[in-house]
Amino acid sequence: MSERVLPEGWVETTLGQVVEYGKAEKATREQADDDTWVLELEDIEKSSSKILQRLNFSERQFKSTKNRFKKGDVLYGKLRPYLDKVVIAERDGVCTTEIIPLDARPHLDNRYLFYWLKSLDFLSYVNQVGYGVNMPRLGTKDGKAAPFVLAPQEEQKAIADKLDELLAQVANLKARLDAIPAILKRFRQSVLAAAVSGQLYSFDNANGWQDVCVGDLATLVTSGSRGWSKYYSDSGDLFVRAQNIKNDVLDLGDVAYVDLPERAEGTRTKIKEGDFLITITGANVTKCALVGVDVGVAYVSQHVGLVRWSERRYGPYLELFLKSESHGRKQLLDMAYGGGKPGLNLKNIRDVSLRLPSIEEQTEIVHRVDQLFAFADQIEQQVANAQTRVDKLTQSILAKAFRGELTAEWRAAHPELIGGEHSAAALLERIKAEKAKQTPARTRRGGRKATVTP
Repeated sequence: MSERVLPEGWVETTLGQVVEYGKAEKATREQADDDTWVLELEDIEKSSSKILQRLNFSERQFKSTKNRFKKGDVLYGKLRPYLDKVVIAERDGVCTTEIIPLDARPHLDNRYLFYWLKSLDFLSYVNQVGYGVNMPRLGTKDGKAAPFVLAPQEEQKAIADKLDELLAQVANLKARLDAIPAILKRFRQSVLAAAVSGQLYSFDNANGWQDVCVGDLATLVTSGSRGWSKYYSDSGDLFVRAQNIKNDVLDLGDVAYVDLPERAEGTRTKIKEGDFLITITGANVTKCALVGVDVGVAYVSQHVGLVRWSERRYGPYLELFLKSESHGRKQLLDMAYGGGKPGLNLKNIRDVSLRLPSIEEQTEIVHRVDQLFAFADQIEQQVANAQTRVDKLTQSILAKAFRGELTAEWRAAHPELIGGEHSAAALLERIKAEKAKQTPARTRRGGRKATVTP
């Protein structure tokens, strides 16, 4: 046992002393009705304990034996326990044998048990003892030996009620924070749409913007050649692939290298500072990035288009236009062909049409968009910091709960419910006595059964 300091009336024991870990009633397919709930591990969201989908036997028929559970049981995912997949059953059903149904009633509040299984104390233990390298599990022996902090029965309910209240507030706060990045994405797209349509700010001659196509403004529109695999190398020149621009920025963190002969056909796709790169095949088609710095010697793959502007000054404004989901990107997506693996040809890129402001107006538009985007970036960083703090908040609250800090006032107001026959020690003895009564007596040699002393 640990050297933790427990409140008056609490005891430290093991999980196996308070609940039957590893025992479960089995169910076959013949025992399932069409509306029997069939739960798999994939249906439970990690950490959050949310049920992602509910499928009945009519929708998910099974052949192998399942574990049966009842409404109110704690369902613990023993496979890859670090994923923290624990839920309380909302109704009866069956589940994969990788989920262990636990029912500590009537001596324990199952909500109390549920929260303990999600605590850092328990998670740290199972991560240490889980067996299996790729797919670790919490075995029956280790599960029974897992630490457990037992509070008096009435205090368990008080703790569970408090955790229900506080963690619901945390979940609500987290949901609000998680929604902000999508709001900021819509904000950025609104800024882009207003910027490239002359509506972000008022311009005297916005109606006089020139109608052009991308092909009119480029001296080169090309894409990488095929057959690059034979030139792959552990070092050498940079080789830019579609994944390097999948987030609408040029990311060279996971870059490939090529060793290209001087007269190879691929040398025509050598990248220059100021070039514009665009994904032309696959799921990330139309994702693009401006090469804003000198990246040295680099080439593009066959899945990446390269546009070189007749004037480099066009680059920043045209990047805004081609990233706008209501303007340049919309045109490209409308032209993309192929269902499973959409693609663009070079003519599609050349045919994108736009209204082009003067260079002076382009510069002012880009400057103002940069200001608004910088503001959005600041908010995004603040949200990320807040999300990190909220993610730690749940474990902080659980730790306080199992140190008795959340119910200090409750104990002061109800001293009669934490001592004597109401103490956790007395409760544990009652649990042990009841388990002893339920344990079948062992048969001695000669056929006589050993008596069990209550």
